[in-house]
Amino acid sequence: MPMTSDEIRETYLSFFEARGHQRLRSAPLVPTTHDPSVLLTTAGMHPLKPYFQGIEQPPHTRLTSCQKCFRATDIENVGNTLRHLTFFEMLGNFSIGDYFKEEVIGFAWELATRGFGFREEDVWVTVFGGDEELGLGADEEAIELWLKAGVPRERIVECPRSENFWQAGPTGPCGPCSELYLDRGLEFGKEDDLPGGENERFLEFWNLVFMQFDQNPVNTLTPLPAKNIDTGLGLNRFAAILQGKESVFETDQFWPLIELGQELSGRTYGQDEETTRALRILADHSRAMTFLVADGVVPSNEDRGYILRRVMRRAIQHGRRIGIEPGFLPKFAARVEQIMGAAYPEIVEQREAIRKWLVAEEEGFGRTLEQGTRLLDDLVAQAKAQNEEGLGADDVFRLHDTFGFPIDITREIAAEHDLGVDESGFEALMDQQRANSRAGGGRSGGGQDHLRHRAQELAGASAFTSEFTGYTTTEQATTVGALEAETDGRVLVKLVESPFYAAGGGQVSDSGWVQCEDGDCRARVVDVLRVAGGADQVVVVEPEQGTLKPGEHVHAVVDRDARHATEANHTATHLLHAALRRRLGDHVRQAGSAVQPDKLRFDFTHGQALSPDELRDVEDEVNAKVLANLPVRALTTTLDEAKGLGAMALFGEKYGDVVRMVEVGDGSFSRELCGGTHVRSTAEIGLFRVLAETSSAANVRRIEAITGPAAVTLLREHDTALREAATALRATPEQVPVEVGKLRGRIKELEKAAKQGGGAGSALDLDALVASATEHDGGARVLTAVIETSDPKALPDVADRVKGKLGDAAIVLGAVADGRVHFVATVAPALVERGVRAGAIVKIAAELTGGGGGGRDTMARAGGRDPEKLTEAIDAARTAIESALAG
Repeated sequence: MPMTSDEIRETYLSFFEARGHQRLRSAPLVPTTHDPSVLLTTAGMHPLKPYFQGIEQPPHTRLTSCQKCFRATDIENVGNTLRHLTFFEMLGNFSIGDYFKEEVIGFAWELATRGFGFREEDVWVTVFGGDEELGLGADEEAIELWLKAGVPRERIVECPRSENFWQAGPTGPCGPCSELYLDRGLEFGKEDDLPGGENERFLEFWNLVFMQFDQNPVNTLTPLPAKNIDTGLGLNRFAAILQGKESVFETDQFWPLIELGQELSGRTYGQDEETTRALRILADHSRAMTFLVADGVVPSNEDRGYILRRVMRRAIQHGRRIGIEPGFLPKFAARVEQIMGAAYPEIVEQREAIRKWLVAEEEGFGRTLEQGTRLLDDLVAQAKAQNEEGLGADDVFRLHDTFGFPIDITREIAAEHDLGVDESGFEALMDQQRANSRAGGGRSGGGQDHLRHRAQELAGASAFTSEFTGYTTTEQATTVGALEAETDGRVLVKLVESPFYAAGGGQVSDSGWVQCEDGDCRARVVDVLRVAGGADQVVVVEPEQGTLKPGEHVHAVVDRDARHATEANHTATHLLHAALRRRLGDHVRQAGSAVQPDKLRFDFTHGQALSPDELRDVEDEVNAKVLANLPVRALTTTLDEAKGLGAMALFGEKYGDVVRMVEVGDGSFSRELCGGTHVRSTAEIGLFRVLAETSSAANVRRIEAITGPAAVTLLREHDTALREAATALRATPEQVPVEVGKLRGRIKELEKAAKQGGGAGSALDLDALVASATEHDGGARVLTAVIETSDPKALPDVADRVKGKLGDAAIVLGAVADGRVHFVATVAPALVERGVRAGAIVKIAAELTGGGGGGRDTMARAGGRDPEKLTEAIDAARTAIESALAG
């Protein structure tokens, strides 16, 4: 009976655990905030980079793991080949300054032949064959060690630098590597085939990297002070070898997903190229989206959210193409959970969130897919009729920008018809749009990055780690252990003990002062920087009096007022998070936060604006917990125990085996992993008041709020404004809403009277027109209508009057006058940000009536020649608006 994927994983990890390696759980697919170099984890060693770089102390010098990985570069290859995947598992064993070539080669040979049962004569290896530019000869040491392990010289193949030399970048740690291959026999190739060549006879299954050099500058090598080992064995490809399958899609982790696709489509894997490709895409992409959502990613139009949306939409498109009825993504996710939930409990824990986001994306993109596919089919037919080589940039950009039809799907469908896509022209248009979006703004973190680098250097050169004492005190007698002056007058200071909180987890750093014990110097703290992966800190100060010196005895004093206000906002953030999850559902997860003395900002995953009732309920629940005067406790425990108690973890944060958990009351309402500072009881928050609830990004909402004295001040200002309004209305404060309602009614009467007084739009019932508007996600209103008027100049006036009644709205009005069609479109700025552009929308409508036009994103006009197409054109405009709003 061949090994299952679960058995392969356990065999590998147990083998190395028995040989002194500490087993690590897989890190999330979202890298920690300490590794901004990649959007998603792409290799088994990525989470371990701080250990190899010496930034953090590893939990052990020998480690082993099975790491979840995602490679966006392979998205378009999935389905076309036997082995390409986006989401996969990478097994690895790692030595950080411990064993080197001899031990790892012995481990690999033993596990391959005894653990996994390969016949010794079927295993070949490759080694680095040398490189003149690097000044290195063949890796004779590795050759000798493989011979010692029992591999004959004729099965040890020397390969060039391109195949068997690993480097993370142009400079930095690097070294030769050695790879293990399985010889599948002459039925898969020729007598003269060799490992490392382009053939199907030899399959690589394990890569051993000997990290022994530092390359700096390029092609100049110096030995590393500590040599490391980094290996990688792809579980899914290895399963295909052990299970005797030609393709990874026929292995035990994928075949149940293929079977589900067959069942839902009525088609059979292998019956034709289109079906096989689609079923492979569904199997891979459903795994990828399930794990991405479980790790906190939500679909959006940027960064990792865009990658998720891309695989979701590719799966939806291919599922539809082979006849699967809508609503299939959650079924695939449920099957992924059945297959892999035991090994990865997070996909079980996040079942509801996974289902919610998959359902929402499939429903939203379904409308876009239908509209976009029709237009793309027309463009393809037109290109073929005109003997064009491909689709033009303007058409492809319009599909993407106006209808939300992804360039990736456009490219794939065009390729199926042997047509290309003007991608350089498309990118130029995209760059132009990005430049327009950025106009008037921008940011640069160059100065702060330089300062952080200098702080890292100062900490690395110091022989001690600053002890943070700020959880228990705001004043600390301490010593300046090291310092370095910057050219701008600031000074980087390393304190032996420090009460200053370093910015992290959304909380800003403390401010305060460092003053000499004898009183002859004083410096103001302007920032506190985390270094060494958060295990150390450097304080940034601006001298006010005298000069700080190394070895100086000082008093470090935190600004208590700012600290307490920050603590109140931080604890309130935890309460807000818990209240949102109770009111909206468990799909709500923190997607970012900013905790400052003056206010808090909390971003969370949710697909639509909160209703007034929802927002009031959330605010009321937070204030109820404040009034209950619940104790706030910070406990140190193990990560497993904290998760067992239901503690929430922050999106993108990194946690060790020992964590700090903050709980409110008995923890049943709020319990989170958090390294920040907090009030001692909820009553210290005083009062919680929401300032605004807005959109932060697609499927991410943002709440801004204040607490304590700031909230009291705001309520007093509102009270004053209400009393002033009451005075102006000659009413009591309680009567203000009624009196304002009377005024609004009077204004309506005057507007009707004005309408009846004549003019181009006099016969128009504005109230009925407004009532016909429809409401969509996020509070957007959409109004498209044909109106009767003999004067086309009245259209903009009508649009303006309607716009004032609808708020954030997209409006398209059409009319026929003098035998021609006239259009006007107006779009609120908030909807422009969501992708609705008046110029693009009105152009679509005009083209259907044989005309054209355009204008600004917020206001545009157009005309046409065919009045009979007016109703169809207005419908097309509505479809385009709804597609853009859907994402």
